[in-house]
Amino acid sequence: MIKTPAQLAVMREAGRLLAQVFDMLDGFVAAGRSTLELDSTVEAFIRNDLKARPASLGQYDYPFCINTSINEVVCHGMPSAKQFLKDGDIINIDITLEKGGFIADSSKMYMIGNVTPKARRLVDMTFEAMWAGIRQVKPGARLGDIGHAIQSHAQANGYSVVREYCGHGIGRQMHEEPQILHFGRPGTGLELRQGMVFTIEPMLNQGSAKTRSLKDGWTVVTKDNSLSAQWEHTVAVTADGFEVLTLQTPHTLHTLHTL
Repeated sequence: MIKTPAQLAVMREAGRLLAQVFDMLDGFVAAGRSTLELDSTVEAFIRNDLKARPASLGQYDYPFCINTSINEVVCHGMPSAKQFLKDGDIINIDITLEKGGFIADSSKMYMIGNVTPKARRLVDMTFEAMWAGIRQVKPGARLGDIGHAIQSHAQANGYSVVREYCGHGIGRQMHEEPQILHFGRPGTGLELRQGMVFTIEPMLNQGSAKTRSLKDGWTVVTKDNSLSAQWEHTVAVTADGFEVLTLQTPHTLHTLHTL
């Protein structure tokens, strides 16, 4: 669970490379592209340009290297040659990358063309909720502090927090302990210690928090077909706070793209 300085250095490099994948996608995601084209482009970039491994491919028998979750899809959307991005869509692209034996995990929302104000607000508030959780991270804080900050921000803005899926420890394995819930009570849960590394990845819905899984065994959608959004970063606990390992560089705190 606790990473050594040497291990953190390797994870920092994996995170830096993963941020480069999103740098590439920022100029590539657009209406008319299929989600399978996104997947193949990301795989080629990770393997050929970054000399790294797409960690999701083959994990739990998953056949792709990214998740593409559009509109009412909460998470784990599967790329398809028949699914094309269109004007007004919002899409979460979730990517993992392994370099030097350690894995980084991040996801980002993209807004395609003329997105409705309600959809844009959901994307914005989900981003803010993620950062509200990240800002709680420091030695001595509790996991419940992270979840409470996310839940409070979401509910104050009229959104529900998906409870079935959570953040997770990460390192040599994609999913390690602890689980990072996106709801909770402050002052409760595991105490954070320097060297812990985990993801914070809230999923917020416009309507009910309830979800259902599709027959493909992967895709999760909102039960009421309302829109859903998600953002994710890999975060390390430092001596006096946190370090986000998957930030794009040069970065702004909030970069959204209308393509």
